[in-house]
Amino acid sequence: MTNELKESIRAYEYPAGTWVSIGHPTVAEVSAMSAFDFVLVDTEHTAMHLETVENLVRAVDAVQEPTATVVRVPWNDAVRLKRVLDIGVDGVMVPMVETADEARELVRAVRYPPEGVRGVASGRASGYGRDFEEYVRTANGTNLTIVQIETEEGIENAEAIAAVDGIDALFVGPADLSSSLGMFSEWESPRLADAMKGVVEAGHRSNTPVGTLTVDPDDVETRLEQGFDFLIVGKDTSHLRTANEEAKELYDRTVSRIGDTESGGRN
Repeated sequence: MTNELKESIRAYEYPAGTWVSIGHPTVAEVSAMSAFDFVLVDTEHTAMHLETVENLVRAVDAVQEPTATVVRVPWNDAVRLKRVLDIGVDGVMVPMVETADEARELVRAVRYPPEGVRGVASGRASGYGRDFEEYVRTANGTNLTIVQIETEEGIENAEAIAAVDGIDALFVGPADLSSSLGMFSEWESPRLADAMKGVVEAGHRSNTPVGTLTVDPDDVETRLEQGFDFLIVGKDTSHLRTANEEAKELYDRTVSRIGDTESGGRN
């Protein structure tokens, strides 16, 4: 088994992803058609059920693009993780990892015995049993495993977390990190920038790539200059809201301009 996204991240090739929080396959499918390297499906802060996630993964797989699917689970929980992995995703992202021990628990949760505690069963990941034995023999270490650094404790332990065997990448969650630091949404704060830089440096000392989310595409250059190795560039709800607002503003300006012209002509 190979995982092209994992290899790309580990090789520091700057893969780009997009964030999906709308639980409809069309959104995932259109996102994959845009030639992103991966789609991140968020189940931490959305109402998605497992059946929905599976259909989103199918939608991405159906597109004729080499787009991978990573699922952010709600918590570092072995039961949630094994159910997502059985769908056949390319990777998982786990929020709020604060210590190396928690990172080791995560690695054990995504690996079969004797290296881990993942339950063994056939499912979509193994072709519904067609490739069952081969899948179980080769799955360990194949899935991309990303941990989120989102708290002060996580920052303090970032280097130790990054050094845990089986952790493929760190990911800075800007919103939660800013809240943890007592400066929620102060995106231009030097303290927040220093905290993010600290995570990047900690990851690199352990030869572990570090990524983050840029809701505003205008922040891409800044994040890359800060040393991030991969980015999730925007999210579906933000793109939809921004495009709608821009369209409505353009419509209102045009109506006003044409209305003023016609009004002057009538007079």
